[in-house]
Amino acid sequence: MKVLYVASEALPFKASGGLGDVAGSLPQALRKRLIGARVVMPLYDTIGQELKDTMKFVTSISVPVAWRRQYCGVFEAKAGGVIYYLLDNQYYFKRDGLYGYYDDAERFAFFARAVLEIIPHIDFKPDIIHCNDWQSALTPVYYNTLYANRPGFENIKTVFTIHNIQYQGTYGMDLLGDVVGLPESCASLVEYDGDCNFMKGAIECADRVTTVSPSYANEILDPWYSHGLDIILNQRSWKLSGILNGIDTILYNPETDKDIEVNYTAEDFEEKKAINKEKLQEYFGLPVRPDVPVMGMVTRLVGHKGLDLVKAVLDELLATEDIQFVVLGSGEWQYESFFKEMADKYPDKMGLKIGFIPSLSKKIYAGCDLFLMPSKSEPCGLSQMISLRYGTVPIVRETGGLRDSIKDSGDGEGNGFTFSTYNAHDMLYTIKRAISGYANKEGWNILVKRAMECDNSWGKSANEYIRLYKEVLKNYNKLKRLPRQREAFCTYFALILII
Repeated sequence: MKVLYVASEALPFKASGGLGDVAGSLPQALRKRLIGARVVMPLYDTIGQELKDTMKFVTSISVPVAWRRQYCGVFEAKAGGVIYYLLDNQYYFKRDGLYGYYDDAERFAFFARAVLEIIPHIDFKPDIIHCNDWQSALTPVYYNTLYANRPGFENIKTVFTIHNIQYQGTYGMDLLGDVVGLPESCASLVEYDGDCNFMKGAIECADRVTTVSPSYANEILDPWYSHGLDIILNQRSWKLSGILNGIDTILYNPETDKDIEVNYTAEDFEEKKAINKEKLQEYFGLPVRPDVPVMGMVTRLVGHKGLDLVKAVLDELLATEDIQFVVLGSGEWQYESFFKEMADKYPDKMGLKIGFIPSLSKKIYAGCDLFLMPSKSEPCGLSQMISLRYGTVPIVRETGGLRDSIKDSGDGEGNGFTFSTYNAHDMLYTIKRAISGYANKEGWNILVKRAMECDNSWGKSANEYIRLYKEVLKNYNKLKRLPRQREAFCTYFALILII
């Protein structure tokens, strides 16, 4: 089986969030299970020169972008045993950032089309093209309408993963012919609520649609979570499923991590984790007290991370409980200002660092006793899994991947503390339960050991993806496809454009 994994970012080359982590880890896990997996992504100008020096030029091709054609250079590199194809076009990708430009629709329409155009040139015909988020969502649309009947493209199946449904690639319908390059007869594939919606097109055209946790797959069928796509998702729910992400257990390993003060394992954590806690308290200028629980957050300071709950009760928590609280993150001004105010008001109880420092984040995972994630929505979440890995017990709201990865320890078998209602005082009550649990040192050490022994590696997730791929290949003839008349017409239209 051959899988071409399509992502707008991937480690080690470029990442801005969870997608980059997944695209850097899942293909490696697939290869370890004897699945031929390769990755294709844009060649951003901001990729480090040391990584660019490892790339070799393969070929250059011309890619249709609606009525015009654009240069595409194809470069190849290898990382972690996986071959990466990096697609070059300086007009589209010689930018300071990855996203947020006025012409993002055109940039990623080019990328989505180029993924298919390079297949005859890379000596790798995939059985599965696995696309991710709106930036590559047009690839299944282009395949179904313009490529499925071409020689050399037969019988390729497509999978599309939604990492965050909030970002859909929504533009005016005037882009259909001038940028997207689809005929009017195919407009219904991407049209949604009067707009051209890239993600809707992928949901319509992909053979299977997945999300990054089983709970999130159920949640996005509800208007509360779907950001408007619940109607089409409910219509296509037969192709929707959720597979929980894993984490890179080599990168996040307290036994070998060079960014923490003292390495430790699930067998010897008690004294060594205490040293990491002491150093963390010193870093944030907090009193060095081994008896006080330290709670941490590493997060983007934005509303959907549940920070309005924290804002509502943090003053009460710090005023009444013997606890220390450290925060690393940046984002919306209102939350940055609030945490600065709290740090000034409670200098012996709260430490704050605005920004994102990867090495400091790992010190927080290793040095804290508790890790807070009260998210309003969380498709998967990685921080709660990383905190488990370092023996820092999570406090989470039961949503998305948080619900799937953290179980309340009240039954004596869970790995954290959870609350379900999106309510500030429910969160506060759960934090107080955790503080009480910390006071019972014998029971707490049992909980920490149980947390560290949780398996959140990519192995389990990769096996589930392999089962999904095999199901798609086996049941291909049973899956709903576009009418042949529409495919034929769209192919004919595309040939006219090319000629």
